[in-house]
Amino acid sequence: MDRRQKKTRAAIFAAFSDLAAKKSYNKITVQEIIDSADIGRTTFYAHFETKDDLLKALCEELFTHTHGMYSDGQAPHSVFLHLLQHLEENDSNILGLLSSASSDIFLRYFKDSLKELVRLHIVAHGRENPAVPQDFLVNHITASFVEMTLWWIK
Repeated sequence: MDRRQKKTRAAIFAAFSDLAAKKSYNKITVQEIIDSADIGRTTFYAHFETKDDLLKALCEELFTHTHGMYSDGQAPHSVFLHLLQHLEENDSNILGLLSSASSDIFLRYFKDSLKELVRLHIVAHGRENPAVPQDFLVNHITASFVEMTLWWIK
């Protein structure tokens, strides 16, 4: 993705996040996102097929950003610490989305992405335990982290 595409994508994310903080996800229209981002309809659809795809991409961006951080070897001990730092910095207005009327839909994508991150983290660090099914452990860690994050926001 070139610099212009990244800038457009960031504008769309910011516009959508601002709208989602103010109104219900179901009431946000693609036209409002386009107007707020100051882009054309064709440009929006060149990046996202639907509003749902945009929401999913915004969540994935958080986790992609998490994977790519700390290439200098100065990573925090826990990926969860990094996620909390990321949330604290209010990256892409994630906190607003988690506390908005759109939170149910965003939480579904947040949980799905987090589950994959937890699964990769467990496998990558050899923390699998044959006595505890991996799916159970991943679900438990994910649910605990999400609930803790929601508590923290409130």
